[in-house]
Amino acid sequence: MMTTDYNQSRFAAFWLQGFLAVLLSACPTNSTPAQDTLDDEHASRKAEVEKLFRKDVTRFIKTYCIDCHQNSRPTEAGVNFSPALNTPAHPAFTEQWKRAAARVKAHDMPPEGLDQPSDEQRQMFVQWQKKIKFLSPKDPGPFIIRRLTKSEYGNTLQDLFGVDPEIAAALPDEVSGEGYLNSLSPLQLEQYLAIADKVLDQVWPVGEMPSSEVLYRLIGQKIDPSNRKALATAKIAESLARTMYRRPASEQEIATLNSVYELGRTNKLGVEDALRLMVKATLVSPQFLFITPAEQPDRDAKIVRVDDYQLASRLSYFLWATMPDAELMRLASEGKLQEHGVLRGQVTRLLASPKSRALFDGFGAQWLGLDDWRDRTFDQDKFPQMNEALRSAMYDEARLLFEDVTRGNLSVAAFIDCDFTFVNQPLAEVYSMDDITGQEMQKITLTNQNRGGILAMPAVLAATSFPNRTSPVNRGVWVLEQVLGEHVPPAPPDVPALKEQDETAAESLTMRELTELHRSDPVCANCHRLLDPIGFGLENFDAIGRWRDSDDNGATIDASGVLPDGSRFSTPAELKAMVSGRLDDFARNLAEKMLAYALCRSLEGYDEIVVDEMTQRVADDDYRMQTLISEVVTSYPFTHRRIEDER
Repeated sequence: MMTTDYNQSRFAAFWLQGFLAVLLSACPTNSTPAQDTLDDEHASRKAEVEKLFRKDVTRFIKTYCIDCHQNSRPTEAGVNFSPALNTPAHPAFTEQWKRAAARVKAHDMPPEGLDQPSDEQRQMFVQWQKKIKFLSPKDPGPFIIRRLTKSEYGNTLQDLFGVDPEIAAALPDEVSGEGYLNSLSPLQLEQYLAIADKVLDQVWPVGEMPSSEVLYRLIGQKIDPSNRKALATAKIAESLARTMYRRPASEQEIATLNSVYELGRTNKLGVEDALRLMVKATLVSPQFLFITPAEQPDRDAKIVRVDDYQLASRLSYFLWATMPDAELMRLASEGKLQEHGVLRGQVTRLLASPKSRALFDGFGAQWLGLDDWRDRTFDQDKFPQMNEALRSAMYDEARLLFEDVTRGNLSVAAFIDCDFTFVNQPLAEVYSMDDITGQEMQKITLTNQNRGGILAMPAVLAATSFPNRTSPVNRGVWVLEQVLGEHVPPAPPDVPALKEQDETAAESLTMRELTELHRSDPVCANCHRLLDPIGFGLENFDAIGRWRDSDDNGATIDASGVLPDGSRFSTPAELKAMVSGRLDDFARNLAEKMLAYALCRSLEGYDEIVVDEMTQRVADDDYRMQTLISEVVTSYPFTHRRIEDER
């Protein structure tokens, strides 16, 4: 056998060679893609927005903002409008404009004591922020070559080798989706090497061939190590690379794998172990750990379609969190996957599979704030029933609702309000139901209109509470941001916790009265005027989602509220109805979050126009969930990539 040092040094050289090849397929630079010819409507909107910016927005910023937020002095809160006034549509300023509009809308800015804009001026500024997208060229956005997440990596190993995906448990937990992953430290590479050894130790014993099932999955053929003359290692390397890299391999990639085999033979390894070494090389290669393109595009191109193989991987990892199956690979090899009808058909097929649970575990759990559910703490003295069984049931209720809406192709409105849910005996006790038995989750019809949908779901209500009490503020922020897509300004620094404001009074106040203490502070009042009513509307649900008529102090719950537009409600059911009335806002927000998750990056510029068009088509089809997902998969940024000039 080779020595450990020699083996590691050759693997390092192999990995670096592969990593450079991956980098050359993207070559990010500071160049800007050429602007496509805009259609007449887009050009007209662009001119309108530019005129509005130069005439009114610039004057607004210079009158009310620039004194505190400019280049020539230490700028307040890290906000600098000087460069943004020169290039308002630059992606670097996207979040800054959103935060500014949110603060202006909440009357948070300008601060009290300074000149204040009129309500009409504030409305103009807020509406203009929503139109910045029309200043952007048609562009699929930055092209991300990203690494597989921990769950994607484990699932892929399971599909290839039949091992438990928990074999990857030693890797650090990572957040998938909008925060893309494209870095790899030396420590992580060592972890991948160790996992590769564990996988091969389970399925490919040293000195032996693996089972025929594993061989067929990897290279599609049997191998007779005794017939060395007939052993076409280059063909084996080509088949192996196609499977492991999820695309046809280049001649250089095949030659590299072949050289690994020859390296093993030179160091006295038998045929079986030299092939085993080749497989290990693919397991730690960048082409396996990253989702890479199959083709080098035309050097003169600025924007191209994603090749069929990469589209297959994008689709499969989006909906299944694992590698493409045989049908996706076949369609990719036939060049048919780009056809919209075929692509939409594959969305339907993939969603019907049990593997589509990954869409909830990846996207749905993040959206609902349940991605850290297993690690959340609860006051065990106050909520002793929050054991592992109830935790699992709460999570599964959210997952099963998501899957029911998705696989049943229901309207996304069912997320907000529906007359069914899923419970087992432990969760039924939270719902005060005494006729449900057993640990298996059951679909039930709800008769209480205050229940049904994500706003009244125990897991969501618990995730937006503190360990020992509810939080109207957290719940209000969650509804505004995760459901309606509003941008809520962060709390000012040094604002004390509720009970720290007046500990003596806190002991006798209701949560509503305690929360309203914030309104006595002018800095907090504007935001709380928007947040608190929504949170109060859910106060009938305690910190683990049980219904109650009185709070911990015995005071009767007042769930009524008035929104800034004058709308009134007095029960959770009425609050849900009001949120349902903003179905367009909800559908757009869901589409925006799902597209960002699918692209593994934040949305910017032209992406916003794409979301507008997606949302309209979803609305035209009664807001059906599969239509929304199909719109994401067939969207311009999902099916196209920007090509940067090499430097």
